[in-house]
Amino acid sequence: MDASISFLTLETKSMRSDIAGFQSRVTGLEHRMGTLEAHVTAVQDRDQDLLYLQSKITDLEGRSQRDNVRLFGFPENEEGSDVQAFLGSVLPKLSLLTFDPPLEFQREHRVGPKHPDGASRPHPIIACLLRHVQTRQLLQASQNQDLFRMEKYEIRITADYSKDTNERRKAFLALSSPSWR
Repeated sequence: MDASISFLTLETKSMRSDIAGFQSRVTGLEHRMGTLEAHVTAVQDRDQDLLYLQSKITDLEGRSQRDNVRLFGFPENEEGSDVQAFLGSVLPKLSLLTFDPPLEFQREHRVGPKHPDGASRPHPIIACLLRHVQTRQLLQASQNQDLFRMEKYEIRITADYSKDTNERRKAFLALSSPSWR
């Protein structure tokens, strides 16, 4: 009987040491879990900050581009070396609007590099008008008439939106009723 009691005593001591080892492991895991939860909370906070900053960037891009118009359909190199003079003479004829004072631009350029062969679709021209009222007049005229035709040109004039805004508009258009399109 002494042998069985000593065996049980040894087994109990062994189980106690195993339990103590498990307790230290559980304590370590609880500490690591607490640290990881703190990191997850910090990452979630940073993610919210990032979303807020992205919305601010989109807003600032939209504000900086609100006087820009995109002009699609002019063949490459049609404007020559003076894009401003070209647009100043062509836009009033296309839109059938009279601008007083005449159109003035802050900047204007083609988007992207020039096509060497000219065979592919021409890049749009982006123009930033000096006067917001003239930008609104052009965009209003383009809403009333989808395509402008003049001599050899079929031109579409649109507002210049940021990439995020364009994606949101496309998503909304897909969800909107056909009468809105």
